[in-house]
Amino acid sequence: MATLKDIAVKAGVSMATVSRVINDDATLSVTAETREKILSIAKEFNYQSMKRKTSAKKQKTLRVGLVYWYSEEQELEDPYYLSVRLGVERTCIDRGVNLVKLYKNENTYRVRNDAALDGIIAVGKFSDKDLETFNEWAQHLVLVDFTPSDNVDSIEVDFRSAMIKVLKHLIDLGHKRIGYIGGHEYVQDNVMIKDERETTFIEYLSLYHTFYPEFIWTGKFTAADGYSLMKEALKLENGPTAYIMGSDSMAVGAMRALHEKEIRVPGQVSIVGFNDIEMSRYLQPSLTTIQVHTEYMGESAVDLLLDQLSSKRKIAKKVVLPTTLLIRESSGALK
Repeated sequence: MATLKDIAVKAGVSMATVSRVINDDATLSVTAETREKILSIAKEFNYQSMKRKTSAKKQKTLRVGLVYWYSEEQELEDPYYLSVRLGVERTCIDRGVNLVKLYKNENTYRVRNDAALDGIIAVGKFSDKDLETFNEWAQHLVLVDFTPSDNVDSIEVDFRSAMIKVLKHLIDLGHKRIGYIGGHEYVQDNVMIKDERETTFIEYLSLYHTFYPEFIWTGKFTAADGYSLMKEALKLENGPTAYIMGSDSMAVGAMRALHEKEIRVPGQVSIVGFNDIEMSRYLQPSLTTIQVHTEYMGESAVDLLLDQLSSKRKIAKKVVLPTTLLIRESSGALK
């Protein structure tokens, strides 16, 4: 393998001059003839500078695994994770990253092919056993919508701040009897994951002595459960005048249940959703909701993984994304 010294000897110049020419040092003053001679010899010897070697390494196509937590059917019922996944896929295309889809087979995950992975992006909630499996596949990991510990990179939504925005909005409208219809998510072995929205709902209203334990209903984040849970809620004689829903999908089901009972929204009951799915603005009335920037969550996950791959940092990063309260027609002043 040729060295700088070999090129310098043949060109009749110093090693320093060879190094500066090959690395495109603009401050070096040499004749065009000498520069061309050095580059010609370097090409003859098939010599690459460290700068060019590094550039070549950067052009390597990365292979990143994307773990699918929800099935296609579940994504259609609650498009929250679908939107995050699309953000990951779009950003990988933009960044020139080869995406490998990882599927769950019964209680374990499997790789579609045997090729090595440079990193993994896992969207959803996962058990310790799942995380061990991911670490066996790749050294680099980013979790989206889940932070089980401080030693793994993650992307999260500031759900606490989001819930406080909604509660302040409804309280400012005069509502004192506020209900929450949400959902619970579980990892392997049926371990329930704490929902920051429900926790904040309880803590904030308790602080102002307006929390009613019977005003919480939970199920799945689907329109079907939003419908059935609202029907349960309407059995209360003196129930909430406003409801915060765990997802826009749940809000769609809840508004149908209210319509069947001829309860006007927001004339008699106010509704606020979460996620701002596409159809929420086209409902009648249009849905007040928290806009969660789901596609940007996916984009941020890819960028965080690329940062992890290119840096030598030893500590994990947690990116917390803000939300936006979109006030539409489904929330109104208490009458």
